[in-house]
Amino acid sequence: MNWYERVVLPRVLNFAMRQEVLLPFRRRVISDARGTVLELGIGSGLNLALYGPAVSAVTGCDPSAALLRMARERAASAIVPVELIEASAEALPVADVSIDTVVTTWTLCTIPDAARALREARRVLKPDGVLLFVEHGRAPELGVARWQDRLDRPWGLVAGGCHINRRIDALIGDAGFRIEHLAHDRMPGPRTHNYLYLGRARVG
Repeated sequence: MNWYERVVLPRVLNFAMRQEVLLPFRRRVISDARGTVLELGIGSGLNLALYGPAVSAVTGCDPSAALLRMARERAASAIVPVELIEASAEALPVADVSIDTVVTTWTLCTIPDAARALREARRVLKPDGVLLFVEHGRAPELGVARWQDRLDRPWGLVAGGCHINRRIDALIGDAGFRIEHLAHDRMPGPRTHNYLYLGRARVG
């Protein structure tokens, strides 16, 4: 990890992701969280203030030590117990069948092997557990999707490996989840970057 990724990028990500316009999408997802929660790519902890009394505890993992330092500050004011772990979602240090809810918000775009991370999420979920997600990804318009393919590599070089052309629903289904609810929306920004997948899935 170079200096830009260690020092500059975490601050840029925290600034970009704390926009107020993203808050309604976060609330739509987090409102369904129950019991023990595992948040993949917790970043700077922007979701922590949204977990309510239906949640008994939150474990957040992220590979960035700089982002986790920011998350610790937010964890101090959360109303639920929070544990933060420096780890990749591709190899979770979490016991099998131990989690009620897995949460991902703008995370699957950046994990190098998102399919592996989703298999890990499936491994740790209880049989009646749920995956809650809001992610940006491949747009349905052919022209926009073509531009996403063209821009994906250069964008990833400056945005910490973020991919803008992943089919989020396909990734989730291929990992063995059954999608119960899926909605689409757009957040502010270029049409190559703003197409959202919001939903809920269970172990298939």
